[in-house]
Amino acid sequence: MAGELPFEKPLLELERKIEELKCFTETQQIDLGEEVTRLEERAKQLAEEIYGHLTPYQKVQIARHPDRPTTLDYIHGCLDAFLELHGDRLFGDDQAIVGGIGLLQGRPVTVVGHQRGRDTKENLARNFGMPHPEGFRKALRLMKEAERFHRPILCFIDTSGAYPGITSEERGIGMAIADNLIEMATLSTPLLCVVTGEGGSGGALALGMGDRVYMLEHAVYSVISVEGAAALLWKDAGQAPRAAESMRITAQDLLRLGVIDDVIEEPLGGAHKDPPMMVERVKAAIIRGLNELTDVPGDELVRRRYDRFRAMGRFEEG
Repeated sequence: MAGELPFEKPLLELERKIEELKCFTETQQIDLGEEVTRLEERAKQLAEEIYGHLTPYQKVQIARHPDRPTTLDYIHGCLDAFLELHGDRLFGDDQAIVGGIGLLQGRPVTVVGHQRGRDTKENLARNFGMPHPEGFRKALRLMKEAERFHRPILCFIDTSGAYPGITSEERGIGMAIADNLIEMATLSTPLLCVVTGEGGSGGALALGMGDRVYMLEHAVYSVISVEGAAALLWKDAGQAPRAAESMRITAQDLLRLGVIDDVIEEPLGGAHKDPPMMVERVKAAIIRGLNELTDVPGDELVRRRYDRFRAMGRFEEG
């Protein structure tokens, strides 16, 4: 079935067996309740064993799951109202980035984020969530507008990276990302970012210069995809699991390293197992973060943001 991950196979087979027994009980009027209960308990234990000991590469696979909630799912689930805005006023409207104005518990906010598709047709329209330069320029236009009207900014990050094709290069993808980094560093309004799935390279960081940066439990955030890193380091993209172990890309690793501020727990098995619950947890984290930032003066926000990113990383002078 689509969306099944290799390491989930034993659990999925057990769940199918449970459904077969339930169906058999209904159609044949034979009481198999004890057997079903025993298998359900075994399935629960197996799920806890699998999802409680995921490898970094298995987390990458969950982060890429096609059924994970998208930015628009979080927008419509968290906000009381939302008006989507389009275009960068320079070239066009990039559907890989969505953004607009909404109300969060009656509070006006600006929201931008990467948007993937649910099926092949939508993914083609959304360019699989990989923005062109006009997508980042649209996001920056909305963020500058938010600053002008003193609205907090929410950024949802979920992309394998900026689109690397020739059309993207021709229209200045590197400069678009750099402009976002420069401008976001100096925005005098609260800026909160959530990595909901895959946070890939500059395409993710271009929406990631936040006062608070959160990650979902099974999200990943990295300078390059694990396949790309494996191809560079070992000339073999098949070494992706090895690269994932080395790159420290999980939410838990990045929390320890001080790159993010908090990890938002996912339902057992991942966000796609219970999207409404995941939306509520993200909403609670956002509200908590904004409450912490609301009364901080704009110049103080900028100073703290500068200090935050300058403090990342360690080096020694020889």
